[in-house]
Amino acid sequence: MWVRIVTAAAALVSAAIHLYLWFDGYRDIDKIGLAFMVNAIAGAVIAALLLTWHHWLPAFLVLGFGASTLGAFVISSTVGLFGVNEQWTGGWVLSAAVAEVLCILGGLALLRPVLTSRRPLALTR
Repeated sequence: MWVRIVTAAAALVSAAIHLYLWFDGYRDIDKIGLAFMVNAIAGAVIAALLLTWHHWLPAFLVLGFGASTLGAFVISSTVGLFGVNEQWTGGWVLSAAVAEVLCILGGLALLRPVLTSRRPLALTR
C-alpha cells in the first residue's frame, strides 16, 4: 500500500509543479501551456485512481504519465519542443524530475505482480 501512496504523492507533486508553472506564465506559450494544464489535471486524476482503484490500470497510467512527462522535458532540454528549450536548472525542474522518476519506478513496482503472473489480464477484478 505504501508504494501506491508514494507514487500517488509523486504524481501530485508533478501535477502541482506543472499547475504552478502554468500560472507563472507557461499558459501563454503555444501548445506548451495546454500541455502543462493537461499534465496538472492528469496527475491529480491518476493520483486519485491509484488510491481508490486497486487495479493494474492506474499503475500503467502513472508509469506512462511519468515517462511521457520526463521524456517531454528531456526532448525540450536537448533539441527543443515546439520551440521551447529548457535547461536542467532550478528547484522546480529538479523536483518535477524526481517526482516523475518516482512515478515510473512506482508504476513498474505496482505492475510487477501483473506482469509476472501467468493469468491473463482482465479489465475488472
